[in-house]
Amino acid sequence: MKLVKDGAPVADEWTTVADDADLPEGGAVIVSLARFKAERDKLVGRNAPIGLRLKSNEPPSAVAEDLERFSVVALEFPIFRDGRAYSHASQLRGRFAFQGEIRAVGDVLWDQIPNMLRCGFDAFEVPDDFPLEAFAEAKTVFTNIYQPDTSGRPTVFERRHG
Repeated sequence: MKLVKDGAPVADEWTTVADDADLPEGGAVIVSLARFKAERDKLVGRNAPIGLRLKSNEPPSAVAEDLERFSVVALEFPIFRDGRAYSHASQLRGRFAFQGEIRAVGDVLWDQIPNMLRCGFDAFEVPDDFPLEAFAEAKTVFTNIYQPDTSGRPTVFERRHG
């Protein structure tokens, strides 16, 4: 797997830690919601960045009061037809004004990238053979938008009626 930001592979400085694994002494870690809830005080007390991995049935509202503690929220796509993570990303950017990284993980397909960008995803964990051209192409797919998105671009209605 590789991590892609701004259309290019980047080094992943985060370690995803399984629920039954020991936390490393230092360094940035991504933990599950279950682990965060079970070990909240211990995780918050660490002197290292914390990331959170949410399954598609775990909305960000479950940790709304702690969102400012996370630098990364990884949203899972368990299968291509499960789109709940789109809504979760949009809620993170819109309702909760989350400024950290929103990472798409799991079954991420190239044709989903344009809508993921519109919903606020800015990092993608994809297979090593994933075509990087999909990221450049994704930015050109929607030249006009009818619904507001996280980019702040004006909708067609706003463009017509100023």
